[in-house]
Amino acid sequence: MANVLMVVSNAIKVKSYETGYWSEEFHVPLKALEDAGHKVTIASPKGGDAKVDTFSLTDQWDPHGVSKAFEELGRWKETKRLSDLSGKDFDAVVFVGGHGPMFDVAYDAHAHRIINEIYDNGGIVAAECHAPAVLAFTVKPDGTSIIQGKKVTSYPDVYEPENVLEFLPYSVEQELSKVAEYVSDLDSPQLAIWADDQIITSRDPVSSEAIANELLKALDK
Repeated sequence: MANVLMVVSNAIKVKSYETGYWSEEFHVPLKALEDAGHKVTIASPKGGDAKVDTFSLTDQWDPHGVSKAFEELGRWKETKRLSDLSGKDFDAVVFVGGHGPMFDVAYDAHAHRIINEIYDNGGIVAAECHAPAVLAFTVKPDGTSIIQGKKVTSYPDVYEPENVLEFLPYSVEQELSKVAEYVSDLDSPQLAIWADDQIITSRDPVSSEAIANELLKALDK
């Protein structure tokens, strides 16, 4: 079975806006991986407790209370610190979405290092929703973008709530478009795209199942 690293945000507060990881994008792939027998290590930039975006626990996004029940398990507690980890110890890494990763994970030098270590070792790099931002800022040892010219997706600009735009540091869609071929395919109910044989991104929370399934198939190989 594979050793998989999952990376979540420690939480960010900008003026009146507080955000973190998106619960569905955490628990859906986590459950899929563990049910399949894979070992999952949970980490964050600072280590210690991560923080959920409470909006992902509202009735709008969690009508059946699945995410609320998951959060009560405390899988967000006592996460490993990225700087203490080596990508050489993992077969894959999954970056969990939410607005939080745009602020901390995306800029984290150790996240970039781990991506390169896993990629160079033939492993898989997966990023959900807003988390592909970390790929937009990751360069390979030769100085080129790790997603240069490749197809990627993320949470599209047209989906962003207007009331949070003033708090966001950038547009994930626009940052990805600077180095890669951005695809939103809004007509598809779920979207997970392989950039190459090792990098996969997903568009939105409802696509967490799609990226989890693709990841499982790749790990089985």
